[in-house]
Amino acid sequence: MVTTAAPSLPGLSPEERQRYARHLALPEVGAEGQRRLKAARVLVVGLGGLGSPAALYLAAAGIGSIGLVDHDAVDLTNLQRQVLHGTSDVGRSKLASAVDRLRDLNPLVRLTTHDARLTAANALATLQGYDVVLDGSDNFPTRYLVNDACALLGIPDVYGSIHRFEGQVSVFWKGHGPCYRCLYRDPPPAELVPSCEAGGVLGVLPGIVGSLQAAETIKIVLGAGDPLIGRLLLFDALPMTFRELAIDADPSCPLCGAHPTIQSLIDYDAFCGAQSPKEPRSMELSPLELQSELAGAKPPTILDVREEWEFEIASIEGSTLIPLATIPGMIPELDPAGTYVTVCHKGARSIQAARFLKASGIADVRSLRGGIEAWAAEVDSGMERY
Repeated sequence: MVTTAAPSLPGLSPEERQRYARHLALPEVGAEGQRRLKAARVLVVGLGGLGSPAALYLAAAGIGSIGLVDHDAVDLTNLQRQVLHGTSDVGRSKLASAVDRLRDLNPLVRLTTHDARLTAANALATLQGYDVVLDGSDNFPTRYLVNDACALLGIPDVYGSIHRFEGQVSVFWKGHGPCYRCLYRDPPPAELVPSCEAGGVLGVLPGIVGSLQAAETIKIVLGAGDPLIGRLLLFDALPMTFRELAIDADPSCPLCGAHPTIQSLIDYDAFCGAQSPKEPRSMELSPLELQSELAGAKPPTILDVREEWEFEIASIEGSTLIPLATIPGMIPELDPAGTYVTVCHKGARSIQAARFLKASGIADVRSLRGGIEAWAAEVDSGMERY
């Protein structure tokens, strides 16, 4: 059990005693525990797959002040897993959608919105004053940023991540156990990090992992049970198994080790390799430029580097499917003197493919700027979009 300093606890109104009656019946919570929850200030970073169930359960539990960080809008593809939002919210700010839903769930909770992307410039000011941070982000730069900012401020970081059918949960709290850098000293190469769009995710998975994060947050506030400090919980939905790995504090950790070198926040996009150098114009072409070249005497060969399921939804006529992961094995089959254009959904994977092909000796290769999404918007309005 990790016990936090008891704040000056507020009282409970008759309405709160009725609303939280099932909590009051628990010896581990009771009236004092519910008052702790009411006094607590929790920040939820990201209102997507993980932040959706976490924010719902934190509000339902009676966390008195909940901060919400997001800068995105609701997309139709989000609704398969981001249960905080509904069909009528498509196109709206996730913050606005979340506030409406959480206020309807529990109007007694105070909500503070932070409509911005969390960066090294604003993270410390944003996190300052919160008792716990629940990290519902979906990218490595933000995970390292949240970890470092929490460590510098002495705030527990309730971590979660998901991929396909698998999830991870832990609690990083400097002074009590290891941090995220003790587990992952260095980020993986950016080109090897799959996105939910490319790799997919089982819709119910973030509901499970985000709920576990909410449970850990509530335990920390209550000072009840044993938080996942120094432990990494691994969940796999296919065999329906939970495993636990011990995480040892790294004495040489640059953040929480014996001789820390990280005293302030850094450029996390650069650290994680997520900030790619601006591509020269010669490496990209627009949908209209590609349309013109395809109508010419020597049209380029289009290499679609998406997955098969994406290709079946929509593709440019005459294109060849070569999923990004299979490109290294296809190099011998490509003509080094040929002219190629790589295509993906929105342009990120195709840039990776074009760089790799050029480094492999294929000189004339470019990427379709904006991907097939841009092609549908600018050239083929009848193409199915996803």
